[in-house]
Amino acid sequence: MAVAPVISTDRLVLRPLTMADHESYLAFVTSERARFMGGPHSPDTAWSWLVNDAGQWALQGFGGVAVTLDGHMIGQVSVTQGVAFPEPELGWFLLDGFEGEGYISEAAAAQRDHVVAETAIASLVSYIDPENTGSARIAARLGAAVDPAATKPAGYPGTLVWRHPVGAAA
Repeated sequence: MAVAPVISTDRLVLRPLTMADHESYLAFVTSERARFMGGPHSPDTAWSWLVNDAGQWALQGFGGVAVTLDGHMIGQVSVTQGVAFPEPELGWFLLDGFEGEGYISEAAAAQRDHVVAETAIASLVSYIDPENTGSARIAARLGAAVDPAATKPAGYPGTLVWRHPVGAAA
């Protein structure tokens, strides 16, 4: 059974999710910041997302981790594949007040590199709302490009599928 890793970058520590992270999930998921992910959502959805991101490590060998700065959670990055996702997705969110510093790009690159090195994932995408220009910039910074032929996640026909280079193509 895989467990979430602890990954250190120059500025951040990515660590396994804990019950203490529920408050941060709740703040994000129930706010306008979740608008590009179908939100704002209910407190029940915040709980479901936390449990999903943490539990996928045991079920699939990849999942979500807390992004921390100086010991405080500032966001989340994950590689997950729920039943609505045709392919494993590299996803992220950032808590209010931490924008513009490159934290999520740094964390997402570290999470991507770890999961690709430790699993047999042959393909990795990010599902991004076309109006979410911030996440599109992050995906491009990570080397991803829109794949118009890719299958979109169930229930999100307008979503753009950004394909990340993995393996020998990375």
